[in-house]
Amino acid sequence: MTLRRKKILDRLERLDRQAVAAGGEERTQKQHAAGKLTARERIDLLLDAGSFVELDRLVTHRCTDFDMADKKIPGDGVVTGYGQVDGKTIFVFAQDFTVFGGSLSGAFAEKICKIMDMAIKTGAPVIGLNDSGGARIQEGVVSLAGYADIFLRNVQASGVVPQISVVLGPCAGGAVYSPAITDFVIMARETSFMFITGPDVIKTVTHENVTQEELGGAMRHATTSGVAHFATDDEKQAIATVRELLSFLPSNNMDAPPKRATQDPTDRRDPRLTELVPDDPMKPYDMHEVIGAVVDDGWFFEVHKHFARNILCGFARLGGDTVGVVANQPSVLAGCLDIDASVKAARFVRFCDAFNVPLLTFVDVPGFLPGTAQEYGGIIRHGAKLLYAYAEATVPKLTVITRKAYGGAYDVMSSKHIRGDINFAWPTAEIAVMGPDGAVNIVYRNELKAAPDPAKAKAEYVERYRDVFANPFKAAELGYIDEVIHPEDTRPRLISSLRMLAGKRDSNPPKKHGNIPL
Repeated sequence: MTLRRKKILDRLERLDRQAVAAGGEERTQKQHAAGKLTARERIDLLLDAGSFVELDRLVTHRCTDFDMADKKIPGDGVVTGYGQVDGKTIFVFAQDFTVFGGSLSGAFAEKICKIMDMAIKTGAPVIGLNDSGGARIQEGVVSLAGYADIFLRNVQASGVVPQISVVLGPCAGGAVYSPAITDFVIMARETSFMFITGPDVIKTVTHENVTQEELGGAMRHATTSGVAHFATDDEKQAIATVRELLSFLPSNNMDAPPKRATQDPTDRRDPRLTELVPDDPMKPYDMHEVIGAVVDDGWFFEVHKHFARNILCGFARLGGDTVGVVANQPSVLAGCLDIDASVKAARFVRFCDAFNVPLLTFVDVPGFLPGTAQEYGGIIRHGAKLLYAYAEATVPKLTVITRKAYGGAYDVMSSKHIRGDINFAWPTAEIAVMGPDGAVNIVYRNELKAAPDPAKAKAEYVERYRDVFANPFKAAELGYIDEVIHPEDTRPRLISSLRMLAGKRDSNPPKKHGNIPL
């Protein structure tokens, strides 16, 4: 070996050691003491063993101000590359809080942009492991430009490849908009935070006292703002959630969702479903039980579990095929659609449609939630988002009405009229303009006033209304319901329909894009 070659190899080895050491042992220990893993430890947990290929390991910042010229660490605070999850190629970046607090520089941003560009070209998901103090102040506008470059890639990748953001530390200021554009945001309790302005600024401007956890912690965003789709107990569970989520998703918008073999018989009939819906139409029940009785192995991977709990969204499988499930939840707000539920479900429907995931909708909805707060908050505009999402979707759409489907909410929840492909109803279904009690008060107002016993007369009219209108048979006569099925037959009928629709081809009129009522 020549002396020159030896010097080059020695230099490469030294730089590699510096990149792996990142911020050094002391900062690594502080990271662990805070209950957090390092960037490389997180990547090792996420990817299949030995599959990670690192890119741009030797990149450093180019800042010469504030004595930064002599403070260069190979990698510059972010680890980027690609690897496999269950054998499927994904691209990943992991921000390294031990190097300059994970702050973003121009070079840092370029590394992320490079793998995002590669992901779009090759059709592979992008996973971002976020743990950053924000823009690197010493680089000024260069760091701000870096954020904008990333935002642009997020938008370009949207609907092309799945994007998942895992927030495992601070994520503040403009940095929050990259996760916000991605498809799913996962946060770890106690160690991750997201906010535009921190507690100190809020106290100065509005005189409110609020902690980081109260303002932007995992559960705050999972329950109140809806920014976080998943809130996990710790980082390991967060990363395990990413792997589980990826098991349901295709690599890109041209691929079909992955299949998974199951021992659950496709012709399984579940007699529990017959008794699940109470005879009393005002009595609640848990829609989770319906979903669990129908899907493969009872496994429902719920998304946005803690937010807008009056509607359920998540992934499941039917006969090994991935489906996206949307379901009203009668045990919360009687299953009414409100602002948050409409936005939650609309976003999920649009994701499934973008990535070829068939939609399965369970309907038990008495209408939109009444009240001035909802009207002033724009329930008309927000409810229209869900209507728009379902009407626009071209993937196979299966619908099961288990009980109530009243008013405009019937139309919105994947009805035949907005291109539902196969629409089933259970015998317990009530499909009408409104509930029998309210309808009778309007239609038979004069008769009730003149009746010697108004209570008895009303009961008779309510029963008559149910016989004529509030049942699934009138809708079935008109072809709005394809079949009234016994509840225990739901699973085999859905699987048969899904397989029939496997070759479905549908499209929307040519246009640049629609104007969803944002």
